[in-house]
Amino acid sequence: KCLAAGEDLSRASCRELWTILLGRSALREPVQIEAELDRHWDRLHQGLSYYKPPSSSSAAKVKDNKDVAQPLKEFGLRISKLLNLDEQQSVQILQCYLQEDYRGTRDSLKVVLKDERQSQALLLKIADYYYEERMCLLRCVLLLLTYFQDERHPYSAEYSNSVTKLEKDLVSCYQAQFESLFKAEAPTWETHGNLMTERQVSRWFLQCLREQSLLLEIIFLYYAYFEMSPSDLLSFTKMFKEQGFGLRQTNRHLVDKSMDALVDRIGYLSSLILVEGMDIDFLHKCALEDCTEQHQFSCAADVIKEMDQLLLTFGDIPHHGPVLLAWVLLRHTLRPDETNPVVRRIGNTALQLGVFQYLSTMLKGLGQKCAYAAFSHPISRSLSSSLSIEHALLSCLFQTDGVATQCSHLIDAACEVLSAPSLAEVFWEMPNMGLGMILDSAVGMFPHQIGPLLQLLTALLSNKSTVKKVYNFLDKMSFYTQVYKHKPNDVISKDDETLWRRQTQKLLYPLGTGQTNLWMPQGVLGQVMIGGEQTYVVRWDYSYSSWTLFTCEVEMLLHVVSTADVLAHCARVKPILDLVHKIISTDWTVSDCLLPLTSRIYMLLQRLTSVINPPVDVIASCVNCLSVLAARMPGKVWSSLHHTGFLPFASNPLTNMAQCVSAEGMKAGNYGNLLVQIEQPRGEYAVTIAFLRLLTTLVKGQLGSTQNKGLIPCVLLVLKEMLPTYHKWRYNTYGVRERIGCLILELIHAILNLSPEGEDQGSTPTLQSLCIYSLANTEAGQAVVNIMGVGVDTIDVVLAAQPSSCGAEGPGQILIQTVKLAFSVTNNVIRLKPPSDAASPLEQALTQHGGHGSNLIAVLAKYIYHKHDPALPRLAIQLLKRLATVAPMSVYACLGSDAAAIRDAFLTRLQSKTEDMRIKVMILEFLTVAVETQPGLIELFLNLEVKDGSEGSKEFLLGEWSCLHVVLDLIDSKQQGKYWCPPLLHRAALAFLLALWQDRRDSAISVLRAKERFWENLTTPLFGTLTPPSDTTEPCVLETCAFVMKIIGLEIYYVVSGSLEQSLKDGLQKFSNARRYEYWSQYVKALVCHVAAMEEEGVCYFAETQMLISAWRMLLILATGHSEVMQLTDDSTKLKLFMDVLDGTQAALTTPTSVPCLRLGSMMATLLLILLKQWRRSAPDILSPLSLILESVLQADQQLMERTKAKVFSALISVLQIQGLNGGDISQLPQLLLSVCETVKDEALALIDSTRHMSQAGDAAEDEDSMETDSPRGPQKDQRDGVCVLALHLAKELCRTDEDGEHWVLVMRKVPVLPSVLSAMELSLRSKNNLYFTEAALHLLLTLARTPQGAAAVAGAGVIQTICLPLLSVYEVSSNGASQSFSRKAQDSACWPGVYRLCMSLMESLLKTLRYNFVNEALDFVGVHQERILQCLNAVRTVQSLSCLDEADHTVGFLLQLSSFCKEWQFHLPKLLRDVQVNLCYLCQTCTYLLHSKKMLHHYLQAKNGEALPPGPLARTQRPQQTKEAAAAGGAGGGEREEAEQKALLAVQCSLLKILSKTLATLQHFTPDCCQILLDQCMDLAEYRTLFVLSFTTPAFDPDVAPSFGTLLATINVALGTLSEMEKKKEPASLSIASLASSLLMFTMENCFYVLISQAVRCLKDAAILPRDKQRLKQELSSELSTLLSSLSRHFRRGSPSSPAGGLLPSSQSKPATPGSKAAPEGQEPFIQLVQAFVRLVQR
Repeated sequence: KCLAAGEDLSRASCRELWTILLGRSALREPVQIEAELDRHWDRLHQGLSYYKPPSSSSAAKVKDNKDVAQPLKEFGLRISKLLNLDEQQSVQILQCYLQEDYRGTRDSLKVVLKDERQSQALLLKIADYYYEERMCLLRCVLLLLTYFQDERHPYSAEYSNSVTKLEKDLVSCYQAQFESLFKAEAPTWETHGNLMTERQVSRWFLQCLREQSLLLEIIFLYYAYFEMSPSDLLSFTKMFKEQGFGLRQTNRHLVDKSMDALVDRIGYLSSLILVEGMDIDFLHKCALEDCTEQHQFSCAADVIKEMDQLLLTFGDIPHHGPVLLAWVLLRHTLRPDETNPVVRRIGNTALQLGVFQYLSTMLKGLGQKCAYAAFSHPISRSLSSSLSIEHALLSCLFQTDGVATQCSHLIDAACEVLSAPSLAEVFWEMPNMGLGMILDSAVGMFPHQIGPLLQLLTALLSNKSTVKKVYNFLDKMSFYTQVYKHKPNDVISKDDETLWRRQTQKLLYPLGTGQTNLWMPQGVLGQVMIGGEQTYVVRWDYSYSSWTLFTCEVEMLLHVVSTADVLAHCARVKPILDLVHKIISTDWTVSDCLLPLTSRIYMLLQRLTSVINPPVDVIASCVNCLSVLAARMPGKVWSSLHHTGFLPFASNPLTNMAQCVSAEGMKAGNYGNLLVQIEQPRGEYAVTIAFLRLLTTLVKGQLGSTQNKGLIPCVLLVLKEMLPTYHKWRYNTYGVRERIGCLILELIHAILNLSPEGEDQGSTPTLQSLCIYSLANTEAGQAVVNIMGVGVDTIDVVLAAQPSSCGAEGPGQILIQTVKLAFSVTNNVIRLKPPSDAASPLEQALTQHGGHGSNLIAVLAKYIYHKHDPALPRLAIQLLKRLATVAPMSVYACLGSDAAAIRDAFLTRLQSKTEDMRIKVMILEFLTVAVETQPGLIELFLNLEVKDGSEGSKEFLLGEWSCLHVVLDLIDSKQQGKYWCPPLLHRAALAFLLALWQDRRDSAISVLRAKERFWENLTTPLFGTLTPPSDTTEPCVLETCAFVMKIIGLEIYYVVSGSLEQSLKDGLQKFSNARRYEYWSQYVKALVCHVAAMEEEGVCYFAETQMLISAWRMLLILATGHSEVMQLTDDSTKLKLFMDVLDGTQAALTTPTSVPCLRLGSMMATLLLILLKQWRRSAPDILSPLSLILESVLQADQQLMERTKAKVFSALISVLQIQGLNGGDISQLPQLLLSVCETVKDEALALIDSTRHMSQAGDAAEDEDSMETDSPRGPQKDQRDGVCVLALHLAKELCRTDEDGEHWVLVMRKVPVLPSVLSAMELSLRSKNNLYFTEAALHLLLTLARTPQGAAAVAGAGVIQTICLPLLSVYEVSSNGASQSFSRKAQDSACWPGVYRLCMSLMESLLKTLRYNFVNEALDFVGVHQERILQCLNAVRTVQSLSCLDEADHTVGFLLQLSSFCKEWQFHLPKLLRDVQVNLCYLCQTCTYLLHSKKMLHHYLQAKNGEALPPGPLARTQRPQQTKEAAAAGGAGGGEREEAEQKALLAVQCSLLKILSKTLATLQHFTPDCCQILLDQCMDLAEYRTLFVLSFTTPAFDPDVAPSFGTLLATINVALGTLSEMEKKKEPASLSIASLASSLLMFTMENCFYVLISQAVRCLKDAAILPRDKQRLKQELSSELSTLLSSLSRHFRRGSPSSPAGGLLPSSQSKPATPGSKAAPEGQEPFIQLVQAFVRLVQR
């Protein structure tokens, strides 16, 4: 192996320790931080001397080390030579570099080490890495010293312990290192090898200076907290003097311009260390308490003497200034009485060095972090006190003119000092000392000089308490200083001109009447401070509020804005604005008092921006103030600003996106002109920065949509004119470009994060849609892409170049922030972009393949190498994840040859124990997405290797670089709860596994299954106990459990139960035994109840809840089908689960409804429905909870509840059906009926509306099934499982339960259900729409029509008007025979012919129940539909599909009922009656023929249906096997097919038989009554027509052959034959069918004999028939019937069923025998006796 594992500590890099101490790693607990500090204590203690020079013993150890590969050893020795570093440490540095920063794979490393050029480049990279390591080591110590006494820091206690350990010899050790660095000789190529070129030497020296500066910073911070002895001060002074405060470097010939800042820094720190060593803070304290003898220098006279001599030689470089000044202060304070000439000389030198100016540049130069860290505690106080006392001293000791000129520098320095956090408060505690004197002198010149005082006061604002003090201080001013060139006329003075007195009152500002102003009253005294020939400085003793004065100043500026005085006035107004800005940003509550000033800012802006040469700094201050105001009252600021003309605006109203983007009619406003004419040429952008901040504040202020529309021109200016070009502008200051880029992106980011405005999603663009469109389609998007394309290397270069003191505001940090914002913005644009088919320019730019790996995808992936800010790689991966989902490209292809190296980098970070957890989670989420969308990439990460096994079977193994190693580690139950596997990471790992299962990655799944303990580890979360839902802190645990459930579910679903892994089966067994089904059921119920209870506040983790419930639902649904595998067979457990689901559903759906509740309720309702259907046996009586649920569901918002309602109705139907099987009363019936009927009525009315709407809109749309058009209430769709249809079915079930109608009658009186249903049905029939609704409605009506009161209600509601005529539009009557109008569709699928059949049944049922009361309606119906009826009777001959036969059956059934009313029919529709009679006779003939010749029927079925299986219900069972049959063609397949054909044939025969029996029963009504015609001699024969002709041929299949007596005889023969056939077979399988068929056959024979006898007697009595024919009739009948009788009696002797005539024939006619009576002699059937009597009659 190339990489060797060294000992643990040596492998940990300093950079890793630095990351951990900053809190950017997975180690966040104080205990862990302490452990890390202990581990690295030795390193921190030794500092840079930890890195040793080379030695022969070390080289020997490296040679003997067996763990390190030979090439690495050799390379280590080359590193050792180049860096002059110990050999062992060189190898360790190499190993750390390879682990952390190497950007190749192991294989590429071997190549690099062999190749000379590549290995040299690697050497130089390792040198940089080594330098960075040394810096990180020093930074760690610096961090400890900075925060070990800061109680606000989370690790201060741990740092403090560490510092206590280091304290003893820290300074001596680090001082020695500083000296050695200072004196080090520069390396040369002779000593360090030929790679040590000039450039490398310069790099070495830069590193040397950086280390010196850091070492001094550490020493300085150390002395900030610990005392320095006088002797140490002396030695430091000597050392720094010798080095010239950093200017006399040994290698100063190497210093170039870029290093000047570092050399200065070394000087600053040297002088600060010396000042700190004098302990001015303690001195100040001693002076206050008058105990100066306690100071360490009070008794060190010899040191003082030596220092005096030493410091007299100082004065040639600026760094000496503060040291000299501090020494003067020390000497003066310790011996105030002694005026030493040495001290005076030293003081003069200090002033000549311009010490105050130096102090302010030093404080700026050191940067905030270092200065603040130092000043936060002691030094700041010492400096502040020293500054103030120095000021006093300078005034006292050296009365020179120099001091006056230095005042402004002094104030600058004071302001820099005061910017340290806690100092302002300290100042206000003791305002008369220290800086107080400086403040007093500034007050002395106010308001003649406004600047100095306001500058100081602005610096003194640090928190709310200081704001009040500053406000009050300015509110009560007692002096007013004025400067006069000449003595004015209106004052009188004393003789010595020291006191003036005002004679008249004076207006201080020349403003108009009625404006704010100050009056100085008469008699005010003024002290003349400086009098002379040229000027008088007078301080008037006059009390006033400066705030009024400030208002006047602003007014003055407004007055002189277009005159030459404008610049002078601007200089006075700018400090006022800066003070106001600082005040309101620190404490908003004061803003009301400042209203006179803040309200004038708008006017100022308007006036100042329109002058020829606008004062940019004042304008920037104005805009900054408005930004702070806008944070609190955006609407007010926006409306006032809107009128100033400062912001860009639109001259035309904005209507569409194209107009917006083209910027047509947009004006840039005063700001836009300022940017182009002033700021860009000058290269200074104060106003632009303020403008961007103001815009961002306004956007974040959540203005209403109208104001946001007003911001569109401003944002458009940014998107069109700034973002694409800002990087090309001219800049004077480094870092401003980055800041502007960052602000622009912050603005866009804020806009994209606005919640979309609900009210207007119209065509006019919103801010958000404008941003999305511009970024996706214009060059603004390309600019963002360019920012993202900066790349990890550029960022590293910028970070390396910036001084370590920059802190959070350095150019590197701003660049990182900008790139992060670019990621976030791009991610949001892609997420929010409206979906379209074509890729936008932005997406193309993101995904295009550039040459040489230059495409953006590769650049994004390489951000994984960035180590400074963990958020940067995380956001880059997040964007990659988004692109992998939406863009049609292969990430793997984009990565090119770097793919494997990048994969290794990803996995290295994923495996690291200390890596920030959020990056790991993001990497796993990216891989999870890649499973589905990036096959190449996921293969790379899975890294499966094929095991060489037998041919054909592939076995896979995990490769060394497979992500599955990490994933398996993360789900290992032993790792849970460790710091490197927090719940979020565990969840991400399981999400990845779930993705593998969902995407069926069999190779990976097979490897995982085979891993030992895989299933055990995977299922561990399901065995844990979760905190109750109300206390859940880690919602991701819910997702974790959900993922596990889903994986198990998918495994059980896809894998045949026999092949499941034994360990999984054991896990499921354990799950069942541990009663986890009950636990989870209970938990899910609790979760739903919690959501229901919390619905007011909403539940923060709703998504996770939903996911868990969905997974549990899936598991339970699977358990209904795989109960054996899942060990869920116990009925009591099922009952418990069922009841929990019911309770959960009830909780979610019966609360006041919030959307989350309804969603969960809907999910639970689905589960309830499925369990109810699957576990019918163990389902308890749940009607009452279900009816409660129904009630609350019906009251909820209809849009949301559509699906849920349907589920509840469905469940109720199931329950009623189960109850119907078990019998039993239902107490909830009335209430349920009422609710359901209400729903049916509402739904029917809604359906009417939507159908009408559709028919109006749908005239254009041809397709009758297209139901997508909008209607007032949203499209009310007609679905088989729609609410309306299910409600009708439920109503039907309820009415069926309520047989005697005591409840539904009342409900239907109360609720107009029938009228609304019938109206909707009429409309549906007419428009041939809403098939399912119509069907369901007919079923309901059918159920009602079975009882007399129900039938009366239906008929009374006008059913005939609803159905009769509209039904015509359902079918087309064809002119040329029936065949095509009768569909061959499956009989049980919904279709319009089915509706027609149902209407027939309904008519039949109504007529049967209502009898005479419905005859007229029935005749109307027959009249209207006569053509279809006749066609149908005819059609049986040509179409034998079950649906056609079914219609014939229904039609004949209806005619059978109607035939009871022959006379009425004859009266109203005589022709139709005749046609029907004829057609029925023909039908009889057809059925007989088809039943007689089975082969013929079989042939017909095959020929007509095109396939052997008519699509009937019996055939349906075969369907799943048809595909298999096709595959396994052969004997077995053929046998199955034959069997299926037989079944189909049998079904058709049954249908034909039914039709035949009903036809004969009907004909019986059209023929004379047997008894009557036999006994009644004077019967009117004309009343009855002859139905059959006198012929005895067997029936033919030819329509030209008329039905004859032969037909009837044949029918009897067929029936008898079939009966005997059945007797013979006696198949046990179809006994029920057989008994049904045999009774039907008997019924057919009876009726047939009856019709035969009746018709024969009629012929015999008919005078029109010739005697010869009568004779023939007698003979034929005599012989035929005798034969039949003998067969029959044989049959009866064997025993046979009786006829069910009584059950089927409705009218109680005078039959010759009662059906089924066995009382006759010889056990003969009564109708046989009748036939025998008839035969005897004929034979006479």
